Amino acid sequence: LSKASAVNKALDDSVSLREPKKIHEAMRYSLLAGGKRVRPVLCVAACELVGGHEATAMPAACALEMIHTMSLIHDDLPCMDNDDLRRGKPTNHTVFGEDVAVLAGDALLAFAFEHIAASTRGASAPRILRAIGELARSIGSEGLVAGQVVDINSEGLADVGLERLEFIHVHKTAALLEGAVVLGAILGGGTDDEVEKLRKFARYIGLLFQVVDDILDVTKSSQELGKTAGKDLVADKVTYPKLLGIEKSKEFAAKLNKDAQDQLAGFDPVKAAPLIALANYIAYRQN
Repeated sequence: LSKASAVNKALDDSVSLREPKKIHEAMRYSLLAGGKRVRPVLCVAACELVGGHEATAMPAACALEMIHTMSLIHDDLPCMDNDDLRRGKPTNHTVFGEDVAVLAGDALLAFAFEHIAASTRGASAPRILRAIGELARSIGSEGLVAGQVVDINSEGLADVGLERLEFIHVHKTAALLEGAVVLGAILGGGTDDEVEKLRKFARYIGLLFQVVDDILDVTKSSQELGKTAGKDLVADKVTYPKLLGIEKSKEFAAKLNKDAQDQLAGFDPVKAAPLIALANYIAYRQN
């Protein structure tokens, strides 16, 4: 919780209310609307695990949340998922209009890279450059965007199997979680071996995050979730419960959590504790 509070303060400081006011209001509206801050906290925890400091990872942690927020703003647009509720509040385009919502997402995406480049202290220039490249790859046409496109193209298809579903989620959800952990490890001074172990850990929890999301979508109300419940069913999206059933989906989630935590076996248990706690939080969350 203290890490999430530190992230919230850093986000508030990084995107101040300045001219042009409308765009910065829209950026701040979604960026500061709460949320679990899983990605930035993962980034900081991974940095500390390999011997780095919170302050070194914080600009990257904020950048990850800016990019995640951009993806939510764009995801909710009428041309995409057409949603009117996010984090318990009206979606960005509902409040500011579609034009400003698109631009707010674009501005957050651009500023995320500026923020890492200009504000990171305590890491070498080659590591900062490597982190920026890693982040760009995780959200581009082979990362988050790839997952989103295949997800859109899969709606209403009768023959979407587990392999395609896994591709969607490994790219749409896990890629940015993987980016968060890997950025933290790179900026914290992690060895190549440590970075790769943490990359695997992140892939497992990224997929876990989505399996749990799918389960919650069919078992919780909109009020409990803070977003529209049952929307995957309405959109005829393929989900883990739809392919495996609820019980088998829960078993798969438990296996992913174990596989993730197995990747942390070689690290200092005290320093690994926050990442283990985050994996359990993702596994057992209720919204």
